[in-house]
This record gives sequence, structure tokens and C-alpha cells, in this order.
Amino acid sequence: MEIGSFIELDLKNAGEYYHEGSIARLNAARGGIYHALRVLNCTTIYLPFYQCESVKRFLDAKNINLKFYSITENFEPLVENIIPDSAILVVNYFGILGQKHLKGIASRFKNVIIDNCQAFYNAPFEECLNVYSPRKFFGVPDGCYLIGNKADKYLEEYQEDLSSETSNFLFKRIELGCSASYPERMKNEHRIDNSDVLRMSKLTYFLLRNIDYEEIRLKRIENFFLAHQLYCDMNLIDTTKFLDESNVPMVYPLVLKDADLVKKLNKSKIYTGRWWNYVLNFVPENSFEALLSKYMVPIPIDQRYDNDEIQFVHEKILETLS
Repeated sequence: MEIGSFIELDLKNAGEYYHEGSIARLNAARGGIYHALRVLNCTTIYLPFYQCESVKRFLDAKNINLKFYSITENFEPLVENIIPDSAILVVNYFGILGQKHLKGIASRFKNVIIDNCQAFYNAPFEECLNVYSPRKFFGVPDGCYLIGNKADKYLEEYQEDLSSETSNFLFKRIELGCSASYPERMKNEHRIDNSDVLRMSKLTYFLLRNIDYEEIRLKRIENFFLAHQLYCDMNLIDTTKFLDESNVPMVYPLVLKDADLVKKLNKSKIYTGRWWNYVLNFVPENSFEALLSKYMVPIPIDQRYDNDEIQFVHEKILETLS
């Protein structure tokens, strides 16, 4: 016990969003997927080609047998059956796949892991293991939830993560902005990329109990539908086809055949990035994955922004197109 000295962050402990049932609190989603395979007693996993490369590298380093599948324009796996004692990762892309659509996909397979990293608010399916990445939605330095039957198995084998030494980017962004704090943020990403499976840091655990989840949920939904109104006529994919009341998207996925759009937006200090260009080395040029890899721009719609920022990004995109 320590008493006295300086006062630390004043955190009110309002409660986590996910706190009931069998939960594994880990440091990163890639570790959560690996932990899910341990719980399922599977050494083979079917992964979509269109997926973060760090997941594949991590699982490969863990001697997991990787099999890859393509997806349809409805984000459904082009897989008939999976071999015995294997699992399949089903991704809720951009957070725009509703519960009914996901359940239809999951019902086709045994040992399903739902990747809700881009869909924090989508409720877990009891019959699956469900992976969440809170740091894609909130300002925390690490974190993953794995929720489902026996998800809390083996947790005593993992050490606890320590994030305080590389969490300074969260404070710097407040005072100095995104560009000035980005190198610090990448130090934290590098640390996570090179870590093994760890339990969630105490810092992240405390921060996640101090978030107004309902306010953020409503703001993201509002911003998503505003973006949809602005972009739906030009977007090459239908972002609302499978939406239901469960969806709180991570981004608005805008697909336009302009390979330089991300670079053009960067000049206006609009930082979107381009997801997973490496996929182009593994899929046919005319595939749906290739279309997304080349042209999908993840438009920010998160809780930091209001109507003015959403409109500003739209105006800049129209300028670049003209």
C-alpha cells in the first residue's frame, strides 16, 4: 500500500462496456485471435485475404496453419467447408455488417471466431468466440476483449502488459496535435507488434471504465449516416445493405476509383490511410478484395467530429475529384 505524495489521474470507474460472462482481457486483437484458437483447440485457421497483415504474421509465428479465402461483394466467405479441427475468422468489415447477416455466415461453419475489431458495439454471439479491439474506438494504448464460451481459459499463463511508458502519445495529441504526436504513437504500435500474448494493461483497464459509451455510440451513428447522405451516390459499395440497429461503424468506407485520393487528402491534413495494399499481391486484379485494397478510403466518423468536420472532408473530396 502507498499513501500520500502526488495525485494521479482522477478516474471515476463508471464501468466497462463488456463486463459479464466469460471474458479474456488481452493487449491486442491478434493475440485475442490466437487465444481463441487455443480455447477451441485448433491449430488451423481460415483467414480472409482482405485482413490486416499483422494478424497473419503473428499467427504464422505461433505455428498456426493458415488457409486463406476470398470474400464476395456481400462480404461473405467463399468457403464451402473447413477441415476438421480448424476455425474460421469472419470479419465484420468496417462495422457495417448487422447481426442477422453475420449469424447467417456463422451458421455455416463450426469453430467460428467473429472479428468485431471494427465493430466494438456489436453484441457477441453465444455460439462463437468474439474479438474486440477497443483501441480502434477509444483513446487507450492497448486492449482486446475475447468473449465467449471458456474465453477466460489459460489467462494465468499470460503476463500483464505495461503500457504507461509508450502511452504519452495520448497526452501529446491533446496539446500538440496528430502530426506532432504520431511518432510517439508509432512507438506504442511497434511495442505491441513485438509483444507476445499479454493480459490487458492496468492503464487501459482503468481508462475503459471511464468512457461514456452511449454518447460515443450515438455520435458515431449520427456521423455515419451524415457521411452516407453525402457519399452514397458516388460510393461504389452499398454501406447500408446489411445495417441494423446493432451497427456502430468504425469508419465510413468510401470506394472511389482514385488511387491518389489518400495522398490528396493528406495535403489538407485529412489523415485516412489506405488499408492493406499488400493484399494486391495475393488476389486477382478484378477481385472484390483488390477493389477495396486499391480504392477504399476510411472516412473518419468518430466521436471527435461533428457536422462541420464531416462536411469539410466531403468538400475536400469534391475538390480533388474536380
